[in-house]
Amino acid sequence: MLKTLRTILRGGIRSEPLPAADADRLPAQRLQAELRRRLGRALCIRQVDAGSCNGCELEIHALNNPYYNLEGAGIRFVASPRHADLLLVTGPVTRNMREALQRTYQATPPPRLVVAVGQCACDGGIFGDSYASCGAVGNVIPVDATVPGCPPTPTAILQVIVDLVGGRA
Repeated sequence: MLKTLRTILRGGIRSEPLPAADADRLPAQRLQAELRRRLGRALCIRQVDAGSCNGCELEIHALNNPYYNLEGAGIRFVASPRHADLLLVTGPVTRNMREALQRTYQATPPPRLVVAVGQCACDGGIFGDSYASCGAVGNVIPVDATVPGCPPTPTAILQVIVDLVGGRA
């Protein structure tokens, strides 16, 4: 044990440096003010997995870590579409999820926003339109914005959400 501690003390901290700040990202205070101006309250997001491989979900879950601090910016995830302002949909829509996605969309109160996250949600990805897949989310419900990538980075997802709420998407 002592040998391990000496090795740690001799080697110092060995980790990667913090990522560089994105010049395009809004500071949390400006983002929160913009959300309150546009919506009058916090932005509530309902995430729907329509048949993805879970790569996009991992990136969406990364948005909840302290680095992005969504809660502090006035953005939160909700369990019910009835409380949501925005739907984040991932994956190609499978035939079994088509009706569930349509019902979720109908349960979300207007004005509702829909963001297709990941290449599969944008255009069907490698699955396309097949016997088991309806393809892109836009084939089933109207989509307001897309975040391409396999999987897209948390920064890209957040930037599209901010642009969409800010009226720039």
